[in-house]
Amino acid sequence: MATQETQQLDSIISSRRALLAMGGAAIAGLAFAPKAEAQTTVTDNDILNFALNLEYLEAQFYTLATAGVTIDKLMTPIPVAVNGGTAGTVTLKPSFAKVPFANTGIASYAAETALEEQKHVRFLQAALGTNAVSMPNIDLYNSFNALASGAGIGSAFDPFASDANFLIGAYVFEDVGVTAYHGAAGLISDKTKILPAAVGIHAVEAYHAGLIRTTIAGLDAQAGNTALSSLTQKISAFRAKLANPSGTPVDDVGVSTVSVALNGSSNNYMAATIVNADSNTVGFGRSTTQILAIVTGGSSSNKGVFFPAGLNGTIK
Repeated sequence: MATQETQQLDSIISSRRALLAMGGAAIAGLAFAPKAEAQTTVTDNDILNFALNLEYLEAQFYTLATAGVTIDKLMTPIPVAVNGGTAGTVTLKPSFAKVPFANTGIASYAAETALEEQKHVRFLQAALGTNAVSMPNIDLYNSFNALASGAGIGSAFDPFASDANFLIGAYVFEDVGVTAYHGAAGLISDKTKILPAAVGIHAVEAYHAGLIRTTIAGLDAQAGNTALSSLTQKISAFRAKLANPSGTPVDDVGVSTVSVALNGSSNNYMAATIVNADSNTVGFGRSTTQILAIVTGGSSSNKGVFFPAGLNGTIK
């Protein structure tokens, strides 16, 4: 049962989220459900292949960060060319090197996430069978530079340069995955096998997002500043802007802290906006149109940024 204190805290945090969402400057989010479902009928396989494209992206990012190689170069390779298709390439910084993790905890989180994203690729490939698409071209170099510029955090950004940079790079992906699976749920026809699996993956992506956001908040607290949290706010604002060019709704909230009063005490309790959700604490979901706008930088052709030649499959 909610106490007066928890109700007050919830109210303060919700108000803070609303203020943060309305203000700020800019970066990217993601989701499944097609924006024009009434005009376009998609199958479960179309939805799963859309998810597979995004899982290829995440698996490559985390595997490169931790192992320094792409998923098809692991000791137990994960195929990126399937069903007779041709796999794309992964564009990296010319002097690429895996993240030189200094914090063993962050390194462990990264390794776990890499393994789980690899398993998502394998799972979706198996679920789709002969309908699975191959990996499209993926850019993990120019993409981050373009998003950094658009978000107002600099002309260039290397997510593999340090622990902190890795966390910010991961922040871009994880909230995207959460909103993507949320958006997909209502479109899935098979409620017995596919929907439970999609909801299960959604839960894992949400764990990843919560872990990344909590770690970012923790590092700022240790440093006594808001350096990383400020970047997440710019990224969230830019994601919302790409997903909603008209400016509404605002569907992304960055990491922040706010001083709150509980039961009439002085304002000396700090609350964190870890959860990316609306004022009712319901997680955001986005359409494929919105997702494509984010991962391709708002390109009218849906080609660019992370997917320079577009996605593979029907939804692209």
